[in-house]
Amino acid sequence: MPFPANVLNPGEEVVLDVRPHWWYLTAPVAILVVVIVGSLVAVIESAPSWAVWTAVAALALAATFLLHRYARWTSTRLVVTTSRLIRRTGVVSRSGREIPLSSLTDISYRQNLWDRIIGAGDVLLESAGRDSQEVFPDLPRPAQIQQVIAVQVDQVRRQQLAGPPVRGAAEPSIPDQIEQLDGLRQRGVLTDAEFDAKKAELLKRL
Repeated sequence: MPFPANVLNPGEEVVLDVRPHWWYLTAPVAILVVVIVGSLVAVIESAPSWAVWTAVAALALAATFLLHRYARWTSTRLVVTTSRLIRRTGVVSRSGREIPLSSLTDISYRQNLWDRIIGAGDVLLESAGRDSQEVFPDLPRPAQIQQVIAVQVDQVRRQQLAGPPVRGAAEPSIPDQIEQLDGLRQRGVLTDAEFDAKKAELLKRL
């Protein structure tokens, strides 16, 4: 489900929209598989009725844990726009955090060996006015996310140095914008799917 457009400011565009890495779901999936195997063994071995009911209860708890974790996974997202960074999380009780790109002072990421193998990691941000780092954990392709944020921060600062846009100045043409997106794709900043989505969005304006 795309990030809702009514949350964006006029002229603001979504550059990147990601959820936590699939590794976030492995623990509840592994528990559910173990419980299912144990339940099948209990049935096949004709275990006492109390053992069967215990297995059924464990199966229900494991399935509930998986559904809860999946709901949190689908409702947690990190969105990078042309002017700010947005984090939303929570199913029933929701919370959010927004950081203007212009206030970011440091952008980094960290991965242990296992994170590098599966392509996950944490993105760490420092912003003006805060004493500690803001940690966005368990994200896919953290190095590329770091690069996307850095590119947007650089563009925001260039715009601030250039001053307000001249009235009537033309924005880059659609082909030029597509060419810029293709350059980001070739450098690994955007995936093929993200490039195709942005290209389709631009072509709709023609």
